[in-house]
Amino acid sequence: MVMYILWTLLFFHVSAQRWTLFDEESKPKREGRVRLVGDLPSSGRVEVYHDGQWGTVCDDGWELAEAQVVCHQLGFPGAISVTPGGQYGEGSGPIWLDDMNCKGSESSLSECCFKGWGVTDCSHKEDAGVVCEPGSNITSDRQFSVDNSLGLSDDLGLLFDRGDGCDFRINVQDTSEESELTFCVHKMILMIYPELNITNNSRNLTVNVSQTCHPHVSAFLRYLYTRQIDVSITSAQCLHQLSFIFGVKKLMEDVGRAFTLLLPEDNTFRTQVSMYEYGVHTRDLVLQENVLQYLSWNCEFLISSPVWSTISFHMMDALLQRSDLIVNDEAFLLEALERWIQDKGDEISSDQQASLLNHIRFLLIPVDKLYEMQFSSSVLHQNHEKLYLTGLLRGFQFNALPFSKIRNQMDNMSSEYLPRIYTEDEWSLFINDTTINYPYYHYNYGQNNRIQTFSTPAHPSALYRAQNVQWQAQVFLSAQECSNYGISCYSFPVARFVGYGNQNMYASTIRYSNRLILSCKTKNNVFHVQDFKNDMAVIPNNSSMGLPNPCPDDYSFRFVVRPEYI
Repeated sequence: MVMYILWTLLFFHVSAQRWTLFDEESKPKREGRVRLVGDLPSSGRVEVYHDGQWGTVCDDGWELAEAQVVCHQLGFPGAISVTPGGQYGEGSGPIWLDDMNCKGSESSLSECCFKGWGVTDCSHKEDAGVVCEPGSNITSDRQFSVDNSLGLSDDLGLLFDRGDGCDFRINVQDTSEESELTFCVHKMILMIYPELNITNNSRNLTVNVSQTCHPHVSAFLRYLYTRQIDVSITSAQCLHQLSFIFGVKKLMEDVGRAFTLLLPEDNTFRTQVSMYEYGVHTRDLVLQENVLQYLSWNCEFLISSPVWSTISFHMMDALLQRSDLIVNDEAFLLEALERWIQDKGDEISSDQQASLLNHIRFLLIPVDKLYEMQFSSSVLHQNHEKLYLTGLLRGFQFNALPFSKIRNQMDNMSSEYLPRIYTEDEWSLFINDTTINYPYYHYNYGQNNRIQTFSTPAHPSALYRAQNVQWQAQVFLSAQECSNYGISCYSFPVARFVGYGNQNMYASTIRYSNRLILSCKTKNNVFHVQDFKNDMAVIPNNSSMGLPNPCPDDYSFRFVVRPEYI
């Protein structure tokens, strides 16, 4: 399968202890890294790291091609202009580069032609600068660093680079055998990795790696020595594949985590679908689960995208078994599945169709839509008439019989009774205003858009349609706001969702597993779902979220009521 490598890279640091977003100070410094020194992140004096210290670049030969390389290396879309002559102030320390000559396509500034490190006739009055396009999307050349080293990394790295005393050959070829690379390495290093099954009698190892990944093999082998590596979006999948082939589980997990951090960045869903299929291929269960969770949370958007018709049977099967799917209602999900089956045509067998349709929770389809379904004359209904009729019958029973009559069947078919996260207006409330109003108005004296009230039926069953429960949804942004309602809050923002009226009447039969959905206002993608504990939901910070918050200052809250039989 062709993998869509559209993954926009977030710049972060990975160590054996923690992952930190945008952590410039804690990043291990790497040979050839560049930075901009100035008032804005996208413009400033260019500095490059070499031989253990930062230095500047002379503006001799400094043109737009050189600026493009710097901006791309830093992850910006491109360069706007060059700024010669120390416009961003004079640097200090060595002037590392002079008479630069770049093509514009190099991945780093140190790959361009220049006189030599520290060979210059310039002064700091000629320190070069650039102005990069800020852009809203980070390009694919940004890197993060994986550092699992325990010491001696630099010395072992030099040992790999020089090849002194190497006694073992690794032959890397693609499946067509048209391209082959050979590396001489040290058997003692490889024997640290038991998955390779290297013995004292071993002399060489041949591995098949796609030709597109050949440029990254050397860096990967060097990681076996140093436990340190820079990973960019262009190398991430190859390094994950090499880790899988060589059985280097720690690096595989670290790079797999990088995939997870990239999940919110592609609204077309091509990246996420590719990640899942790749996770299946490499048997990376964590990656599969992370992708499925994100797609479940954004299921409504996935269904409306062109990618929906392209997803595989096994991916559809995995999605439909989940209860964390966020959809308008179960009928919406059934219609989307029917459309997917029709689009697949003969690719999906009748048994596979039936298997997927059996994941639909007919009992939770609104009763008026159940009634309309019985008059459908679609080919799919005709081909699976018994399945649909059974689903309709059970759905009508669910809506007509008291819970005491169907309780005995719960254990056998518990998932059929378990609601997904249904966002139909009848069951959810949206709060979009996250600004603090001064003076703060208590609800007895004024209006606050972050405190709203609505009512829902006690349960989706028709037996409870006339029994309403009142709900109040609140979003607090300060301790004073919490105090005005007689509660203590220690982290902000915090959400509160309280039921009134008939809620306690059904405590022995119905429980409410309500959810709070956080989504970006501009992108509309859901990045976090949380349950309520004692009616409260404290919004976690970026470091404690499963996914990064792509819009930390511009997101909205949706409160969802989820009644379920006990």
